[in-house]
Amino acid sequence: MNTVAELTNMCMIMDGTKVLVQARSASDWHGIAFPGGHVEPGESIAESVIREIREETGLTIENPKLCGFKDWMKDDGSRYIIFYYKASKFSGELKPSEEGEVFWAELNELPEMNLAEDMELTLRVLLEDELSEFYYKKVDGRGERQLL
Repeated sequence: MNTVAELTNMCMIMDGTKVLVQARSASDWHGIAFPGGHVEPGESIAESVIREIREETGLTIENPKLCGFKDWMKDDGSRYIIFYYKASKFSGELKPSEEGEVFWAELNELPEMNLAEDMELTLRVLLEDELSEFYYKKVDGRGERQLL
């Protein structure tokens, strides 16, 4: 069996009670989310999240901690995986990218913001120690969201 997977990452950068968010401008997935992106050939998952955060925010994170992941099967049979990270050590100056504007927000105020689709469930995986996976299970041809 030849299985193909698309690997991506997302990182919640914390500074006390604030988290760095991105107002995503992409038409396919817009709203407030955490920065991240694709894993490039030849780089580790951790290297990819450090690179993506630097490209999208101007910040260089240190010691990102893997906290869980989100995954689903695409219609072509491939799997899409987003590795969730947290980081609290960083340096550099905040700057926007073509992905969207970045800014600090109070963590407890995120639920009232215009969040990107499923970000409320992503937050649960990042914040609740008993959760590690956000999975779309196909049920009757539709994706059913599960937190595991």
